[in-house]
Amino acid sequence: MKSRLSGLIIVAAMLGLLVSCMSMPTERHPNLVAAQEDVQRAITKISEAQKANDFDLGGHAAKARELLNQAMAQIRLAERSAANGS
Repeated sequence: MKSRLSGLIIVAAMLGLLVSCMSMPTERHPNLVAAQEDVQRAITKISEAQKANDFDLGGHAAKARELLNQAMAQIRLAERSAANGS
């Protein structure tokens, strides 16, 4: 009975450690943060160009925004990989 209680205490302590580690803020890679900011600025500028031209840009601006959104997703994945060390 005493060893079972000790085991439960150890498991509870390990779970507490795991939860505290998961809630720690992770450092973001500064180059990836800068890339995300640049991509977001580009998306904003394309949106402004579309509005200024009544969205008549031959579909190219919309395609560019789509590709920039894909780039943003890839940057986020790269950031996760960097945080995981893989």
